[in-house]
Amino acid sequence: MSWKEFLYFQKSDRRVLTVIVVVMAVALSVSYLVGGGKDTTTVTEEDSIAVAPVGYGGYDSTRHRQWKGQKRGYTPRPPKYYQVEGRVAELFEFDPNTADSTQLLRLGLQPWQVRNIYRYRAKGGVYRQPEDFARLYGLTVKQYKELEPYIRISGEYAPAATLVPERETYVRDTLARPLKLQPGEHITLNGADTTMLKKVPGVGSGFARRIIRYGQQLGGYYSVEQLREIEGFPVDAIPYFVIGDIRLRKINVNKMSVNEMKQHPYLSFYQARAIEDYRRLNGPLKSLDDLRLHKDFPPEAIERLSPYVEF
Repeated sequence: MSWKEFLYFQKSDRRVLTVIVVVMAVALSVSYLVGGGKDTTTVTEEDSIAVAPVGYGGYDSTRHRQWKGQKRGYTPRPPKYYQVEGRVAELFEFDPNTADSTQLLRLGLQPWQVRNIYRYRAKGGVYRQPEDFARLYGLTVKQYKELEPYIRISGEYAPAATLVPERETYVRDTLARPLKLQPGEHITLNGADTTMLKKVPGVGSGFARRIIRYGQQLGGYYSVEQLREIEGFPVDAIPYFVIGDIRLRKINVNKMSVNEMKQHPYLSFYQARAIEDYRRLNGPLKSLDDLRLHKDFPPEAIERLSPYVEF
């Protein structure tokens, strides 16, 4: 008998064999699905313990082991690295600007506090003095008092301003910036120079020059209230002045020309011409009262001009 004849099956036999193969395949599939694909690999206690700190990125072997353990049907124990509560804190000198996570955890800090320190340093934060470390969130007064004697801040983190030598004691230049008068003190308006005038509160170099120039144009001050005629003059400065000796330079309205008379601050061009017209028609003036009927010489104009004229 040849091997072909040995393997030859009749049509009915082939159908029976096909049914048997299909039934066996279905049975194996159902058995695998019901069993859930459990792995009978033995899991030791060491597989559930993480002995290395969790990094700030990349592959996390601790979480991977926990995930595998959950798939294998058991609950892993918490990693020993995070069991800070059960540890006895070690005290040693450290710099919060450079200490790594291992050192900080040995000091008794919580992992989330260590992460906060890392975030603070990553954003450019610097601990310049031990008191800055007290601002760490969650740090108690007791913990800080225990850690404070061991905090060592490197000199490299001190403010750069400490490298700048201290300047010499400033000496005030009393000529450029004279000391100001105190309430109740006064200076004499007539005869004061710019240095003295700048001692008055509110009076600087600009107003001091304008006071001198206006007094020269007037021929001297006969009242401190005349300072109000200077545009923008600070009226709060007026109480610091006294008039002193009144020595006014007067103008002779019977001898001066129109151009000469109008140079005085209290005489306009039209007033000077009115005086000249009066002299031409009536002769020399004997008093300013001679001009009272003229429209350009109201009583207030005559009153303020009177101290500066002569006949």
